[in-house]
Amino acid sequence: MNEGEGPSLDCPSSLEQLEGRRWPEAPADTTPMVQNVYELRRRPIGTLEPHELARLIGQDEGLAWLLPLAVEILRDTAPQQAAGGWFDDDLLYAVVTRSPEVWAADPELARELRQALAVLDGLSRYVKQDIDRLLASLPEGG
Repeated sequence: MNEGEGPSLDCPSSLEQLEGRRWPEAPADTTPMVQNVYELRRRPIGTLEPHELARLIGQDEGLAWLLPLAVEILRDTAPQQAAGGWFDDDLLYAVVTRSPEVWAADPELARELRQALAVLDGLSRYVKQDIDRLLASLPEGG
């Protein structure tokens, strides 16, 4: 994931710009979800809302750039959300359900995610199971 280091939450570049490849228009007969992914890839990543990041991450799009942003959001919001006894699971679920290989490729990001996850409680048992599965798959220290 190191290729994507650098973009921040105010990044003015789109995934298409960062990747250096433009997708054609979405086929007319695709689902609304697929059309949405095509559209989101063209927007500056700094303008994406957490649920939109979750949509792209859930489709394994732009992980090199989006996962660091998602972990930053989770890290920054986890303490407040945990204190409130509620956590919006969409972005969290998208992040923790990426393959173990994704996290093995960026141990520092995996360590940051582990730290963000450590403060969360009151999660649904389903998300908690996904978190436990992810944490078990990470190398020690990751």
